[in-house]
Amino acid sequence: MNEENNLEAVEGIKDRSNYLRGGLVKGLQNNITGSIEEDDTQLTKYHGIYMQDDRDLRTERSKQKLEPFYSFMVRIRVPGGVATPEQWLAADRIANSHANGTLKLTTRQAFQWHGVVKRKLKSSIAQIIKADMDTLAACGDVNRNVMSSVNPYQSPAHAEVIDWAAKLSDHLTPRTTSYCEIWVDGEKIKDAKFNTDLDDGDEEPIYGKTYLPRKFKASMAIPPNNDPDIYSQDLGFIAIVEDEKLKGFTVTCGGGFGTTHNVKETYPRLATPICFIKPEDTLKYAEEIVKIQRDFGDRTNRKHARFKYTIDDRGVDWLKEELSSRLGEPLAEPREVTFTRNGDQYGWLKGTDEKWHYTAYIEGGRVKDTEDFPMMTGLREIAKILKGEFRLTGNQNVIISGVAEEDKPAIEALLVEYKLKDSTNQGGLRLNSISCVALPTCGLAMAEAERYLPKLINKIEVIFEENGLKDEEVIIRMTGCPNGCGRPFLGEIAFIGKSLGRYNMYLGASFNGDRLNKLYRESIDEKQILEELKPIVKRYAEEKTDGEYFGDFVIRAGIIKATVEGKDFHDHTENA
Repeated sequence: MNEENNLEAVEGIKDRSNYLRGGLVKGLQNNITGSIEEDDTQLTKYHGIYMQDDRDLRTERSKQKLEPFYSFMVRIRVPGGVATPEQWLAADRIANSHANGTLKLTTRQAFQWHGVVKRKLKSSIAQIIKADMDTLAACGDVNRNVMSSVNPYQSPAHAEVIDWAAKLSDHLTPRTTSYCEIWVDGEKIKDAKFNTDLDDGDEEPIYGKTYLPRKFKASMAIPPNNDPDIYSQDLGFIAIVEDEKLKGFTVTCGGGFGTTHNVKETYPRLATPICFIKPEDTLKYAEEIVKIQRDFGDRTNRKHARFKYTIDDRGVDWLKEELSSRLGEPLAEPREVTFTRNGDQYGWLKGTDEKWHYTAYIEGGRVKDTEDFPMMTGLREIAKILKGEFRLTGNQNVIISGVAEEDKPAIEALLVEYKLKDSTNQGGLRLNSISCVALPTCGLAMAEAERYLPKLINKIEVIFEENGLKDEEVIIRMTGCPNGCGRPFLGEIAFIGKSLGRYNMYLGASFNGDRLNKLYRESIDEKQILEELKPIVKRYAEEKTDGEYFGDFVIRAGIIKATVEGKDFHDHTENA
């Protein structure tokens, strides 16, 4: 039996793809169908694209003997979440001319469109590239968009960390020239992300011909805010700042949230701190860690192919020894870090740079205009006059950043005119909520998330208000399946879709993102969710100590079993 026959099917597709080309050029030219070949749907992911169909229309179209209503989700990488006003306007323009008229801000600080039909796919990506952005490696078995803390008011070291996030993104970008060939007809793109000369052919010095066994996620965070949920990442860099200067990073490895219902061999895992590095060592350490996953990750079972399993199969000590051996130097002990929260701080804040920064709440990350809330238009008008930048947060919100004192009144006027100022006048439950896209476009979704969570929060808010907790901050997460796109295992209250209208309910994560929640009730509907929460919230109101968060309370009260020292970096057991 030859080697390819032993590989997972997707590994064979990558191996035969000629560095992610496959049959994409020919498939895009086929106007008979709105879809592309099955093998090529795997390859488009590396180009930042997922083929989807509208599941709301499936049954009716099937009755009419029509193929599903196919379209594509397109995702733009935004390293560190920082985008210029010009880039925001480009994303807005393409959303309205090529997609469904909305712009999605993702939980990985990226732009995302839905509803791009095949005939508009190439031109949309060409426009993205023209705006000095790209979709390469926004999906697929590679390092994806590099996240970072985006609160620029915290420290002068913030800009340096953002700079390292951009450098890391560039360094781990695939070098295949197929991206230029397919989307801009071989035109050379003069950008650090595409520093391979098209005339030199393809080579992937970091990834190799078959790239990684599964997706890989990297992030940077600046304490005390854990806004990118650093422990959920395959690779994390936690900034150590002393006297407002960046001294280095504590490196964490092995976070990941994708699971499969009723398969105990799959589980969420929080990343483990493994070493401390100086800033100038960031890229070489990151490269060797990615190569370790490339060489040792499971390529026979994709459910077991994430970096978390590679580490657990061999042990953290093995990882440290392997990394030290590849680097030819001993690893320094990780520095202690302290996080206080992992959400966003809304409204105006003045930074250490004397500039103003306004964080607006974007429900579900969906930028759109409605009859009573012209959000998309408002942000477009702000982009036209903004001299700073937009910063996308890991919680699906946006910061209008770098506003000079003299420019603040004009921005404030637009915030008021387009009701963006009102967006932050919400309760603590809603302002700390995250949902994935789920139905109708995600093919993996088992239940609603983005469309349903706001309605459920309306009803949960009533329970909190009845107990005098109207403004209580509680992290709520909802996903349509257990793949973890909305980081549900870090919700103090979380709902993971099991089937239409039914969710597994989890409780007990920490407010600062360093403890997983646990399964509390399985496959319950809305009525049962509310019935379960009522007595717990009542007890919380009556028994909570001063400043005690909901996730901490349910553990102290014995509602959820405690984890080791309240800070379990690897705990995939369920509540008994």
